[in-house]
Amino acid sequence: MGKRLADNITSQYIAAANLLRPKKARKKIVAYVESYDDVFFWRSLLSEFEDEEYYFEVMLPSSESLVKGKKAALMNRLGQGLGQNMIACVDADYDYLLQGATSTSRQIIRSRYVMHTYAYAIDNFQCYAESLHEACVMATLNDRIVIDIPAFMRLYSQTIFPLFAWSVWFYRKRILNKFSITDFNNTVALSSVNLRQPEEALNEVAARVRRKLNWLENRYSRVRTEVKALQEELKQLGVTPETTYLFIQGHNLFENVVLKLLHPICAQLRRERELEIKMLADHNQQMQNELTCYQHSQAGIDFILRKNIGYKDAPLYQRLREDVRRFLNNLHGNKVQKSDSKQENAPLS
Repeated sequence: MGKRLADNITSQYIAAANLLRPKKARKKIVAYVESYDDVFFWRSLLSEFEDEEYYFEVMLPSSESLVKGKKAALMNRLGQGLGQNMIACVDADYDYLLQGATSTSRQIIRSRYVMHTYAYAIDNFQCYAESLHEACVMATLNDRIVIDIPAFMRLYSQTIFPLFAWSVWFYRKRILNKFSITDFNNTVALSSVNLRQPEEALNEVAARVRRKLNWLENRYSRVRTEVKALQEELKQLGVTPETTYLFIQGHNLFENVVLKLLHPICAQLRRERELEIKMLADHNQQMQNELTCYQHSQAGIDFILRKNIGYKDAPLYQRLREDVRRFLNNLHGNKVQKSDSKQENAPLS
């Protein structure tokens, strides 16, 4: 009886241990990404589509050097073409909006083996307006709404949209010394945000945008019609006046727009929570203990944003998910076609 029980336990242990091993039968699809910061984003997305037939391995462009970046991801470490077993997962940057004006843009928008963010970069998803209140709650453990963040970001986007069209026009024409992305970023950056009058920060950006628009329209009056037409094209690509912030340079959005807004919000939420603790404490020791506990439970909003995954309902993210689904459906379709071909060529019985 004891031996039978031991054998049964051993059998169960082996079966459980086998579950820990990778499924050898599954086909691996390597996904090359640009840098360390991209690994989690793409792993989180691609894992949704793994099944008993396929799984993804997210990798940096090279295991033999520290080379990183979009070009390296598109080339991949073997120098081989991308295909059914190797894909590239990259930031769109302006390449999506260039719509084939450069070789990199053509590869990104035409290759079924390249997944791109549509938004400028992963940073833009992390700054998705609808998720920013929750990010503030995670950072401060205070759920009070100080201002309507999505409304603020919509107004900000509407303000910068006309100038953004000019920025894309210059980039498409490769006239980078007349109105560069850096010039655009400096124009649309937020200064300090007064939470009692947040519209003042938007008004300041609007004034800078108007001055720059007047300068561009006067100096390049002959292309105003082109830029107007480009605005309509951008809308067709998903760049609406309300969502322009998702397409501007991600680092600038993160550092010079969203954090400029969230830092004072989080500071106020922390002050409110600390004041509440001081008011409710029965004695000084309890107050000190509670304040210490609260301070240890907080996190910096910069860190929280880097880990933010509250963008998964964003339409652009859903569009990216559809691209992955389409890629896998094509793999299944190719398998079916090959199977049918074999049946057609099989000898008659």
